[in-house]
Amino acid sequence: MLCVLATIDVAEGRRDEFLIILRALVPKVLAEEGCLEYGPMIDLETNLPAQPAARENTVVIVEKWTSVAALEAHLMAPHMLDYRKAVKDLVLGMSLEVLVPA
Repeated sequence: MLCVLATIDVAEGRRDEFLIILRALVPKVLAEEGCLEYGPMIDLETNLPAQPAARENTVVIVEKWTSVAALEAHLMAPHMLDYRKAVKDLVLGMSLEVLVPA
């Protein structure tokens, strides 16, 4: 099992628009072979000293996959290619962290 944190920086003021598109994608991804979890998260403002300030234009997708092969297939799925086209004017940047249990 592996966990993926996909951090997406969205154009200022357009996070809600991005989330509408992303939420429509979620059921398709959850139906993919090897997908255990897939969902968008946004920062929560807290008073915890170790937490940085909330990022108003960032979405983190928390994903769990059975294997790297399943993740690679996900990245090339037709609905993912359509999603990338749909959000190309909304996304400023993205980074991935692929993690395994220690």
